[in-house]
Formats: sequence, structure tokens, C-alpha cells
Amino acid sequence: MNDWGEDELHEAAPMLYYGSVDEFVREFLRHAYRRRVDGRRRCWAAEWWRYDEAVARLEALWRAWESLRLDPATGMSVWWRDHADYHMSVLLDPDGPFAGVEGDQNQSRVTEPLPYAPPPAGLFEDARDSVGS
Repeated sequence: MNDWGEDELHEAAPMLYYGSVDEFVREFLRHAYRRRVDGRRRCWAAEWWRYDEAVARLEALWRAWESLRLDPATGMSVWWRDHADYHMSVLLDPDGPFAGVEGDQNQSRVTEPLPYAPPPAGLFEDARDSVGS
């Protein structure tokens, strides 16, 4: 009880579904955004983690997704409209952070997931491991 005679509510923060931005990109985002990436009309880098702007935007997408997934009514619609479509348009833009990225490893057909190469070990720690410590 607190000073006012009310029970204190101790709500635990919801558990993250994805432990890192890398897991989010690897397991969800690159499969959800199946676009033809040709390096001219749309650009992407399999090694997205080498580009600071991309990491910042993808981290924002992941954190927004983690929050909005908990809204069963319109959360995912809001995430797609206000977050994913906006940031992915910037990321895939030929003048965006991946401008000038070349090579077959950075291209995909419309039915394929966005290209992906794993980051160096330890670059993205699993945030679930630090919860409660």
C-alpha cells in the first residue's frame, strides 16, 4: 500500500517479440517487404547494418512495431501507415541511404525477401537478455 491507502500497481513491461533490430529485419521486415530491388528504382543493402541512417530508421521501425503490436484494434494499421511505409520509402529510395550500393547480393525479385547478410557477431545484442537484470 502507498501513503494514500491504495495498492501500487506493478505492471511489467511487455516482453519484446524480437530481441534486436537484426532479428526484426531478418525474421519479419525483409519478408513483409517483398519488392523488386534493382539498384535503380529501389535500393537496398544486404549489409544494411553498415549504414548509420538505415540502422537508426530500422531501429525506429522495430521499436514502433513492438509497441503498436500490442494494440489489437488498429496498431498494425498505424504501424504500416505511419512508420513502415514512410521509413521504407526513404530506405528504398534511389537517393536514400543505400544509393550507389551495387552487386547481385543487393538485388531481389518481387517475390523474394529483401536481401540480407548477417551482421558481425555481437553487433546487435538481444535486448530480452537484459530485461529484469
